[in-house]
Amino acid sequence: MSTDDRFHKQRIADGLTEPARAANELAEKLGLDPFEVNYWIVDYDEMNELIAYGGFQRRYPHWRWGMSYDRQRKQRQFLGGKAFEIVNNDDPSNAFLQESNELADQKAVITHVEAHADFFRNNEWFRMFSESPDAAAMLERHADVIAEYMDDPEISREAVEEWIDHVLCLEDNVDQHRPFSAALDPEDDPAVTADIEERLDDLDLSEEVRDEVFDESFLDSMTGDEDGAAFPAEPELDVLAFLAAHGKAYDEASERASEYEEWQREILELLRKEAYYFAPQKMTKVMNEGWASYHESRMMADENFAGDDEFVSYADHMAQVLGSPGLNPYKLGFELWQYVENRRNRRAVIEHLLRVEGVTWRNFGDSVDLDRVLEYLEPDPVVSDPVGNLESLTPDDPRIDAETLERVRNGEDVDVERYPWKLLTYRGMAERHYSLVKREHRGFLGRITQSELERIARYLFETDRYGSVEAALDDVDRAAGWDRMFEVRESHNDVTFLDEFLTEEFVEANEYFTYEFTHTTGDFRATSTAAEDVKKKLMLQFTNFGKPTIAVHDGNFRNRNELLLAHHYNGVQLDLQQAKQTLERVFELWGRPVALKTIRKEFDEHDIEVARRRDREPEPTERGTLLRFDGESFEREDLPDEEIADIRATEVDYDTKPEEWL
Repeated sequence: MSTDDRFHKQRIADGLTEPARAANELAEKLGLDPFEVNYWIVDYDEMNELIAYGGFQRRYPHWRWGMSYDRQRKQRQFLGGKAFEIVNNDDPSNAFLQESNELADQKAVITHVEAHADFFRNNEWFRMFSESPDAAAMLERHADVIAEYMDDPEISREAVEEWIDHVLCLEDNVDQHRPFSAALDPEDDPAVTADIEERLDDLDLSEEVRDEVFDESFLDSMTGDEDGAAFPAEPELDVLAFLAAHGKAYDEASERASEYEEWQREILELLRKEAYYFAPQKMTKVMNEGWASYHESRMMADENFAGDDEFVSYADHMAQVLGSPGLNPYKLGFELWQYVENRRNRRAVIEHLLRVEGVTWRNFGDSVDLDRVLEYLEPDPVVSDPVGNLESLTPDDPRIDAETLERVRNGEDVDVERYPWKLLTYRGMAERHYSLVKREHRGFLGRITQSELERIARYLFETDRYGSVEAALDDVDRAAGWDRMFEVRESHNDVTFLDEFLTEEFVEANEYFTYEFTHTTGDFRATSTAAEDVKKKLMLQFTNFGKPTIAVHDGNFRNRNELLLAHHYNGVQLDLQQAKQTLERVFELWGRPVALKTIRKEFDEHDIEVARRRDREPEPTERGTLLRFDGESFEREDLPDEEIADIRATEVDYDTKPEEWL
């Protein structure tokens, strides 16, 4: 970097110091508790490199990063758009801002990043990897270790890269619902003796000696077959951990399996650890991006963090983010978080109104004027305009920041004209931004259904009643919606988030629909607007990172030391060609034949034609299938229904929280 470039970046950084400090203070006023964030100014090429590296400056040497860099650069060059930011889950977090972006974009990114840093710090799924990650240092150590192996004259670079390729094809096959732990040491696991028969064969013992020393009961106990015991006892979702404990490398020279070299075992475990580190980010994409977009909007628009001369530019920025086509996690997440807030605020209001004398769920519509309710819920002037009502503010008001108020009245230099939120507490901010009275949400309260009114009334056990609507509304907690959002932020992932909040009301209000390939027309079409179909389609996109769920079912398949993997079938069939390519990689990590059990769909041409004439989709025939690879060729056999009963899901299991959280 030239001296001029360094000075240029420093000038930009100096100009962003105050906005970054103010954004952090505002974030805390809104209830956020982010990691400390270090902001870095980078140029166009550096940003592309960081994106390719997943938000870090150093990764292990591998061709995948060059491919990602080239794809990112060409995408921006030929498809347009620009990178606004990238931030990593670390303590402290590091965020990178592109120097060519306008000030409005930089401020939007900073507010966005503060919310990301809060999500990283407080969502339980991230804590399953580490309470306080030191990711940059970890990834740098991994890079150094792998680079040393590549430079080792006794190990070919090609062998290391090929081994990495084998492992990376399984990087999503970890158990993301279980806290990270080091892979099992094979010496500590008696199940490793599952290949005892093979080892005895290698000894070339006479039948007399073999029968005398190694009787049948001993062999059964050592192979884990006593009483039909399975190996593993339960399906193992962490395929990489199982391979680390029990796998062998295939030696082409001897044409047999051999123990892993030290470098092979270490690289496998390093890449597995990285997979666990990145898993929470894949599991919470919708929640995390929606959370950041929501709070960015609160800060930039609602709190005028974007100056008058910056607002149009910011509005264009937000339109680009939320208007991207396809399955847009920013838009979906943003709308869902607004729904969480609105639904909880509505319930709090309804619960209080149903305790007004004379008001029941049956006469609610005739007894309560909702327009009048919304007028009454408008923020108090002392929070909507604290600067204009400075003389009316009292330090004992829980909505007012007493310390800041005292400083202002003492003549200290506190820029409340520019940042009026400095005078408010979290409670004051919640009332200031109360969602139900916002223009875009004013119809939400009136969308309450009779069945929901009845359900809320059924669980109202309080005997205290209010004499008037006004008295009831005075007790409404304006922070209820925000409090609920923080509860959800802490415990959910994308699958559980969608499962709970992707309701029929949400789907209809936001006009979501399913879009998929139809066999009758041979193209993609909008197929359903039903909430249950939209929900199922979306949740399948996010279950197991949107990838097939594969587990180890047997490490001694058919008592031949073969590895049996099973696809937990949820109605979406595997791409068998890709499955074959993956099995070829797994063979190199197991060292012996590998097999995959799955279910495939078959469509009869006659049924397709009949369905086409009736304008409906044909019903496929589902067949159990076993793919086996022995290192040279593939075999495929059909399986009877009883052998695929354990992999067929009647419905997707969305209950993905660890047991100790339930």
